[in-house]
Amino acid sequence: MATNELTQLRNKIDEINLQILKLLNERGEIVQEIGKQKKKQGVNRFDPVRERQALDLIIEHHDGPFETSTIQHIFKEIFKASLELQEDDHRKALLVSRKARPENTIVDINGETIGDGTQRFIMGPCAVESYEQVKAVALAMKEQGLTLMRGGAFKPRTSPYDFQGLGVEGLQILREVANEVGMSIISEIVTPHDVEIAVDYVDVIQVGARNMQNFELLKTVGKVKKPVLLKRGLAATIEEFINAAEYIISQGNDQIILCERGIRTYEKATRNTLDISAVPILKKETHLPVIVDVTHSTGRRDLLLPTAKAALAIGADAVMAEVHPDPAVALSDAAQQMNIPQFNEFMNELKAFKEKLA
Repeated sequence: MATNELTQLRNKIDEINLQILKLLNERGEIVQEIGKQKKKQGVNRFDPVRERQALDLIIEHHDGPFETSTIQHIFKEIFKASLELQEDDHRKALLVSRKARPENTIVDINGETIGDGTQRFIMGPCAVESYEQVKAVALAMKEQGLTLMRGGAFKPRTSPYDFQGLGVEGLQILREVANEVGMSIISEIVTPHDVEIAVDYVDVIQVGARNMQNFELLKTVGKVKKPVLLKRGLAATIEEFINAAEYIISQGNDQIILCERGIRTYEKATRNTLDISAVPILKKETHLPVIVDVTHSTGRRDLLLPTAKAALAIGADAVMAEVHPDPAVALSDAAQQMNIPQFNEFMNELKAFKEKLA
């Protein structure tokens, strides 16, 4: 008899749960409508005064077995979920989202495509130091059949006393070598003002990790007709990274390459912590190509090959790494750059690995 009573009570609970679920879904639909009205009126999603009024009304009518604090906690969670529901609607509308454009964006760099399923390699020195240095790397790249060359002319550094790059002179060197050897140039630009100068020299504008949320720079590169390589910030969440790309595409430029370059964590064994899972997440959430910079994520030559293999295996559209004719005398990041024999070994290993994946 007692068992039947327990079953009946549980059945009542199930019925009430379904009623609550139905009411919550009805509430959610109304919340979405409220969100649309707020957007039209330019009103903030979160209204603390309205939330306080709603809580006061609930507590005024509360006379059940639950503590008042428990009821407040439950409804605060409902309110929070409602805000997230409105936020989800906003996220669906992002121009970079896979929902907005189901097909992959293919970035064309002078005929070399990124995002079409063929995995590429982007190589070059950390910083441009001389014509001879850049030319040596470019010739080694050409021997390996590569045409996408990175090189830093403007170098934002943690210390103001470190080498900051050659600036416009560095861009001129890159362009001269590129024209002689047949390379496309990817180089970082650090201020909106420099974009106008850079477009005459570079084929892809790089926005570095320290500038991922330099919103004026993002808006400026969004207005030019050049592909943009956007690096993830040092401590940026994936959502923040995606929103940075949205700043660019919202200005009309959809030729964007996302670059996972490691994030700052408590770990000291590597320069940064490579978030390899970011690659499939970004490819699922956005329609943009995603590449991995194994040099800046690890900061260690001995880890470049295994992390590059991981990047290719997980579906990255390209791998980026640094090469210098003589890393021991490099003006920046000497410990993480490969010399040319190491680069050739690196490329031969990766080409063989790609064949196994195919």
